[in-house]
Amino acid sequence: MPMEFLLFGLLAVLLVFMIFNTRKRTKQLKAEQEEKASKTVPGVRVLLQGGIYGTIVSYDPEDLDHPAQVEVAPGVVIEVHSQAILRIVEPQGVVADDLAVEETDVVDEAAPAVETPEETRARLDREADDKQ
Repeated sequence: MPMEFLLFGLLAVLLVFMIFNTRKRTKQLKAEQEEKASKTVPGVRVLLQGGIYGTIVSYDPEDLDHPAQVEVAPGVVIEVHSQAILRIVEPQGVVADDLAVEETDVVDEAAPAVETPEETRARLDREADDKQ
């Protein structure tokens, strides 16, 4: 008889552990999804599930069935399901002192300029107005 009580006690402890662990993981996932939804705004760089990097053009966090529009190249906008956005790509803001560009360094003026998210959005708005 005592062995049966020990096994039932062990089973109860395992069930309680499993329930609490599942709740904790569910809360974590929900917090991550809410954070991603709040950070996913037009102009932000994202990584899609397929490994494609792009810039958000439009995204509706309230209606997740509505496709998000992502610009993958200048002038190339694709529609993806909102759940295809894997994560927000944080800019690499920290530059090592050895790699920092000094004022005396020569800058190649022929190098292509990188658009900021605001410039991308403005360019897309101009192109949309031109098409109309």
